[in-house]
Amino acid sequence: MKQHLKAIASALKRRHAVLFVGAGVSMSVGLPSWKTLIDHMLKDLDLDRSVMKGQDVTYQTIAECYRLDHGNIDALCEWMRKSWCVSPERIRKSALHRLIVSLDFPIIYTTNYDSNLEVAYDVHGKPHAKVSHARDMATAPAGVTQIIKYHGDFDDVETLVLTETDYFNRLSFDSPLDVRFRSDVLGATVLFIGYSMSDLNIRLLLHRIWSTWRRSGYDSDRPQSYVFMYRPNPVQKAVLSNWGVTVLDGEGPNPQEALLAFIRKLCSEASCRED
Repeated sequence: MKQHLKAIASALKRRHAVLFVGAGVSMSVGLPSWKTLIDHMLKDLDLDRSVMKGQDVTYQTIAECYRLDHGNIDALCEWMRKSWCVSPERIRKSALHRLIVSLDFPIIYTTNYDSNLEVAYDVHGKPHAKVSHARDMATAPAGVTQIIKYHGDFDDVETLVLTETDYFNRLSFDSPLDVRFRSDVLGATVLFIGYSMSDLNIRLLLHRIWSTWRRSGYDSDRPQSYVFMYRPNPVQKAVLSNWGVTVLDGEGPNPQEALLAFIRKLCSEASCRED
């Protein structure tokens, strides 16, 4: 673990590091789980949870059904916006969010729809730029952390990647944000946190990074990618390792405590200042 922390810290100091943030980080400040979202959609659709048992039905499929039933997902997004709302004071008190800000990654990607990362930068007085559209890439100021909302933002329903159709459309990997992602990560050390690696979209991203380098003929020069996982199983480790991704094991009584302990160690290795 120590050598990997040193490698990530070195990349941070050289400004060649990208952080990718998943739902586990938002859940650390009390945001609902995906189960809560699924239960809400099923209730609104007057469906029993048994429709998901033994079937290839994911929350994306349920969201697709919701869109078909309602004609759009506006009401769902409004409910999510309210349910996923966390007060700035709670974000201020979050040690995890404070440490993420202090690490000062030049670029942060997140699949979370909420604004917790942006609020964390605000309450700790650190400048940042939110990117959820192609136009944002053209107007974002230089020299500040860019928070790229990879699956969209509550402030603009049209940007959300939520339904099955949304996910399938993103599998083409050719949207402006996908082009930006490829550019950012090919020359950087990438650290994924807050993911279970059951997200097919994220696994596809990791595979695409690996396959792009392999086709280039210079895969031995590829910067290392890392995934922090709480108690990963051997199958996950073997598959990710084959794609050039190092799995960093978490220790602690639960995923949130393990992630916080890991980020503390990384901050210590990077000698970052905590405001």
